[in-house]
Amino acid sequence: MMRRFVGSRSKSCLLVAFTCLGLSSGVAIAQETKLEDFNSKNFDGRSTSVDNAWFPLKPGTRFVYEGSTVEDDGKAVPRRVVFTVTDLTKVIDGVRAVVVWDVDYKAGKLSETELAFFAQDNDGNVWHLGQYPEEWEKGKFAKAPAWLHGREDARAGIAMKVKPQRGTPSYSQGWGPKVNWTDRAVVDQVGQKTCVRKGCYEDVLVIAETSREEPDAEHLKYYARGVGNIRVGWRGKGEKTKETLELVEVVQLDPKALAEASAKALDLEKRAYMLSKKVYGGTPPADRRPVARSR
Repeated sequence: MMRRFVGSRSKSCLLVAFTCLGLSSGVAIAQETKLEDFNSKNFDGRSTSVDNAWFPLKPGTRFVYEGSTVEDDGKAVPRRVVFTVTDLTKVIDGVRAVVVWDVDYKAGKLSETELAFFAQDNDGNVWHLGQYPEEWEKGKFAKAPAWLHGREDARAGIAMKVKPQRGTPSYSQGWGPKVNWTDRAVVDQVGQKTCVRKGCYEDVLVIAETSREEPDAEHLKYYARGVGNIRVGWRGKGEKTKETLELVEVVQLDPKALAEASAKALDLEKRAYMLSKKVYGGTPPADRRPVARSR
């Protein structure tokens, strides 16, 4: 699930053009803060066939996560996230992307619902092209801090590299300056083992995510090969929400359930055109075009 995860950075770097990202070993390394080179020519007609080993997005797959998060008053509350890969696609700056519908509940009440857009390039890297979230407070709509590549200076970022390796430079996960989306990631650990309610997994990849807004906090995302994100943890003295999530269920929706999920995603997009005209206005609507064949 593509949340705004943040990260811990150790001591300040000497060059302002660089940022420090703390690794699990405690060693700080300097990495360039540049944005990723997104080029629509690097995507062919199979951009919606997202079969990256660490981040597969098969239409109709629903992931359910449960855990907890700390609210502003310091109290921990239960959290449940339902992440559904729809059979919808949407063209963003010339690239057709898969539409994911993500619903977040805190203490049993709706906290956020969003659309997120992903496409896989010809090399196998998965890109995050933007998202439209609606945030809710006490049952009432609060705001919709959307960003899409090419709108209001926003730039696509990498959701998952085709061959993530430890010791490689950090990378942007997207850049939405109007809504303070400045997430970056670095490969933190490889070859790990972890158990969640869904089961136990070997050869787990751990990605550390950080942002400009919270430089001394970090969220850790655990990925299992062929499955995707299976756990979320945190690290860093500045981490306030102390969010934890673990995979509890993965199901493949039947045609009826998938159609219902996609219909709800389309309803959310209708609101996006009304509430986020600067970002969504002028973009072609999502549709149910057949997802591209496997590579």
